[in-house]
Amino acid sequence: METTRHFVATVYVVNDGATLLHEHDRLDMWLPPGGHIDRDELPHEAALRECHEETGLEADLVAPRGSVESDAARSIPQPQQFLLEDINVHDDEVGHQHVDFVFYGSVDRRTVEPAGHDEAHPEVWEWFSAADLEARADELPADVVEVGREAIATVSQ
Repeated sequence: METTRHFVATVYVVNDGATLLHEHDRLDMWLPPGGHIDRDELPHEAALRECHEETGLEADLVAPRGSVESDAARSIPQPQQFLLEDINVHDDEVGHQHVDFVFYGSVDRRTVEPAGHDEAHPEVWEWFSAADLEARADELPADVVEVGREAIATVSQ
């Protein structure tokens, strides 16, 4: 089986010590805002766009940026995590993967009002503190718990 890979961008948004997740209806797992990177986008731009479309929130990324600047190259915000995620697995063979640029961001409010069309209803989104992530670890993907806790700690500093 040939494995196809798509580039995606995710942002764990944090407000007052909690991060925002929703139960993705198609993947049947709890995830932060994110999605596929369009052909004309950079990863951090896709993360911000997806966050706004899905939640209506405008995130300020907490992302390191290198110092390279020249006529031909410049540094862009770097993801906090860079993950390879198995999306479609059958008979121990991986058919589809996401190469995920994972960013952390802060937001100034918790009201979810999707700005895109065909987005999940605001009521499916939940704010999780680090303690909530741990308490519900049996129903959340292990990477979401780990990265969510790290995002809360990083943004809250």
